Amino acid sequence: MLDVELPEIDGLALCRLLRAQPSLKQLPLVVFSADDSEGRKVEAFTAGADDYIVKPSTPGELLSRVNSQLNIAQREAELIGSNRELSFLADLGRGLLRTIIPEQVASRVAGAIYEGTKAAQSACAVKNNGGGLAVCVFDREGSAGSSALVKLDRLEKWLTSSRSGSPVWLTNSREFLLRDAQHETEYLVPIRFAGNNVGALVVAFASAEDCTEDECRLIDAAAQQTALAAHISTLYLGARESAATLAQEVDRRTAESEMQQRFTEAIIDTLPLSLYAIDRDYQIVAWNRNRELGALGLPRGEVLGKNIFDVLTKQSRELLEHEFRRVFATGEIHRVEQETITESGETNQWLISKIPMRADENDEVSHVITVGENITTRVKAHRAVARAEKLAAVGRLAAGVVHEINNPLATIAACAESLEKRIQEGAFSDSPDAEDLREYLGLIRDEAFRCKTITNGLLDFSRLRAGQRVPVDMTEVIKATARLVTHQQRGDNIQIVVEASAGLPNVSGDVGQLQQAVVALATNAIDAMPEGGTLTLRAIRSDSRVLVQVTDTGIGIPPENMTKIFDPFFTTKDVGRGTGLGLAVCYGILSDHGGRLDVRSSVETGTTFTITLPVAID
Repeated sequence: MLDVELPEIDGLALCRLLRAQPSLKQLPLVVFSADDSEGRKVEAFTAGADDYIVKPSTPGELLSRVNSQLNIAQREAELIGSNRELSFLADLGRGLLRTIIPEQVASRVAGAIYEGTKAAQSACAVKNNGGGLAVCVFDREGSAGSSALVKLDRLEKWLTSSRSGSPVWLTNSREFLLRDAQHETEYLVPIRFAGNNVGALVVAFASAEDCTEDECRLIDAAAQQTALAAHISTLYLGARESAATLAQEVDRRTAESEMQQRFTEAIIDTLPLSLYAIDRDYQIVAWNRNRELGALGLPRGEVLGKNIFDVLTKQSRELLEHEFRRVFATGEIHRVEQETITESGETNQWLISKIPMRADENDEVSHVITVGENITTRVKAHRAVARAEKLAAVGRLAAGVVHEINNPLATIAACAESLEKRIQEGAFSDSPDAEDLREYLGLIRDEAFRCKTITNGLLDFSRLRAGQRVPVDMTEVIKATARLVTHQQRGDNIQIVVEASAGLPNVSGDVGQLQQAVVALATNAIDAMPEGGTLTLRAIRSDSRVLVQVTDTGIGIPPENMTKIFDPFFTTKDVGRGTGLGLAVCYGILSDHGGRLDVRSSVETGTTFTITLPVAID
């Protein structure tokens, strides 16, 4: 009986030392310890202990366990004493139970045969999965040797021959398989499992008398046990290789899946769209990178797993829930256009699409993907095309009728002036209605000239502007505009600020027309500040373009009028203060110069018109 921890010695080390002594192999060893851990018990049994008793233990249990081991050892000793073969097989069997690798099997069997028989040398060779034969040789000194002590080519040839089905005695030294020739005979036994050779035992005897029938029977029995152990080791190696292959395949598939997932996420994040997805519980399961950007963007980590209504708090929950419920119920795509105003006053147009997704086998809508596409550029382009078509139609109409209208207007004005002149000469001095006639003639003349002003504006609007194109310095244009509107003394308490970048490149155009456009915008800006304010004329460069911005701090343009301001005859000014052709003419001038006119406005904050013109090519 041993304790795990003895004074100045390791009890398990002593256990292994006792088991290493041939005369003490059958001695029952019982470990008596207070350590009840599973790992300690495994170490004890691995070291060779037959039983493990945990302190404290009753005397009855202790005596019972000790007597049990003594009885087992006594019966084993009696069996060994009466049958050497059983003892040999018991030792070999216990050894093979702890071997699962072909090299270990060959070493265990070769050593057991060398120690249990009168052999001068013993060798065991078993098949190794895809690696030939695993060979171990015990020589005369009792030490293990490598396959170099065996003529492997001759052994492998014998294993595949027709003579390998049964044991063979070799007495001719030229046929020996072991290279040490200091023996008289070799006993060659095939190791067979399920009718196939899985190896062989080669046992050399110093003399033929040593190779008795009992010795051969022990070797034959060892071959049978070795066959099972070799088969088990083959299965183990196959399972280990399969496990390794399976692990590699799992790792490969996992890496591919992760790579595919990262690739898919990269695609979704790269799309110029704002995208998120929810499940049937309205929990957010996807949120792409573009959805993180902008004033309304939120980091992905803060929203995944949350309820969509707790995140999109600025939208109408009732409307949003109705849209989601409709897509879940019908499985149809729901699209709607929305308009948002940024902090800087810019208007953005969005196309919001809610798309059903079916990830379940029952073909039910499991998720809804919401995609937001910024279609501001597209909407502006469509509006610009519609505006251009409308202006072109008005221009064609104006070109056809202006001259026909101007002629009657000229006649009316001339007749009114002629009658006024006759009144001044006293032609109707006797009439009591002479003053009324003079007043009516004045109204006729003024209204005729006002109509002529309108028709002249239409004529300017409809004409093809093919003026002489020369390099134009827009800095000088905005400075001249500032001087002009200052001298006109339009508006009270108006402060005019001119800002121009140094080294601003020239543009190509008609300087008169370009100044006409800037003056029209500046005049409108002043009219939009009846209580006074600041008019800013700014010229800057943006890549290959020159931008001229006309900014006021006036009343702004209501959103419902933003799409109408470039329409001919649309005006918010009082009757007689404007014809509604100014912006339409500006738009036509800038379009003819290859540029464009954009507007950004906030009510009660102000408006900015931006002229964009290409830089002149040298």
